[in-house]
Formats: sequence, structure tokens, C-alpha cells
Amino acid sequence: MSSFRILPAGDTALVVEWPARIDPETSGRAIALATAVRTQFRDAIRDVVVGYCTTTVYFDPRTLDHGELEAALRVLAADAGGSTAADGALIDVPVCYGGNYGPDLADLAAFAGTSEDEVIALHTGTTYRVYMVGFVPGFPYMASVDPRIAAPRRSTPRTRVPAGSVAVAAGQTGIYPSETPGGWHLIGRTAVKPYDASRPEPFLFHPGDRVRFHPIDVAAFERSA
Repeated sequence: MSSFRILPAGDTALVVEWPARIDPETSGRAIALATAVRTQFRDAIRDVVVGYCTTTVYFDPRTLDHGELEAALRVLAADAGGSTAADGALIDVPVCYGGNYGPDLADLAAFAGTSEDEVIALHTGTTYRVYMVGFVPGFPYMASVDPRIAAPRRSTPRTRVPAGSVAVAAGQTGIYPSETPGGWHLIGRTAVKPYDASRPEPFLFHPGDRVRFHPIDVAAFERSA
């Protein structure tokens, strides 16, 4: 049994929290608990949100008793396994690296003491796990990038990062779903849309999904954009 605690988040949410870390086992427990809560309570809850090491359950206290929910969460969290086998979908993301679409690629190569091509090879050589989705609708936080390119956040964030920008910072990689400020290092751009309100399922990425990137040239990107 893993250690966890349950904390209130106001009077309409409970947070199940495991020790703070980013690893697949803790992520697996958070996802397993979210699935179990949705199955057991269905329409009695408003939402379930998975974080790096948390599962937050939003409920209506007028229709679901706080004590009853907390007691159920203790049982479900104790039973939540950390298996990562067959978690989520496998999503392929084409990326146009460098140039105008990846203005920080050269800086990241300098940080790593290697070439831009090697940075691309390192970034595309890993299958990443989506740990959580947040910041703005659809932004997937994925880990772990190769330690050689795990640069810290930029000292000065940009006020405008283009939608579709693929970025790295502090051991993670992500995709900006919309134009927004941001402080991660921009290494490329993709036409893949992490969030699209017109789709039946607006969110492309979900916690537990696996993601691989592959490089495409400028012409291929501009045809798909």
C-alpha cells in the first residue's frame, strides 16, 4: 500500500495526494484512482482531475456527503495500483524543428554542448508519458527528456508563444495549444492541436498517454498547418 493523504480543497473538492514526485508509478496510481472514482460515483461527482501526484475529486455537497466520499476515497486509493502497462493511447507528433519554428534550438544545443541535430535526435528518441494536462486547456506536461537537454526555464519568459510550439524545460516537454506567454525553450512547431473545441473530444492528450515526436521538414509542416 502506498502512503497518501486526503485534503479538502474548499467545501466542494477533496484531493488525494501521494508523496510529491514525477514518476510513472505515482502517475499510475492517480489515474487508477480517477478511473475508480468515475466508475463508482458516475454522475454524483462534477469532475476528477489528475495531477503529477494527486487526484482531485469535485463534488456537489448537496447531493454527495463529504464524509461518505472521503471514506470511499480512502478505500479506493489504498487499492489503486501503480501499474503503467497499456496506459493511455500512443500518439505520434510530427515536428518542424529549428529555424523560425524553433528559435531556441541553438541555445539548447549550446546548453548540451552538442549539435542541433543531436538535440533533435535526443528529443525524438524517447517515448514520453503525459503526466497531467493544464496551464491552459490542452497543454500536456510530458516527461522525461534526456538529461543532456533538460535545461531550466528561460530566465525571461516570452509574452507570446505561438500555438503548436514544442518546448522543453526542467526535464519536461510540452506543446502550447494556443498563443500564450511562456518560459520554456521553443525547439519546433507542430500542426497537431492539443485542444480543439470543435472536436467531439476537445482534448487530444490525457494523463497516461504515451507520445513520440518525429521530425518533418518545413514544406511538410506548412502543408499540414
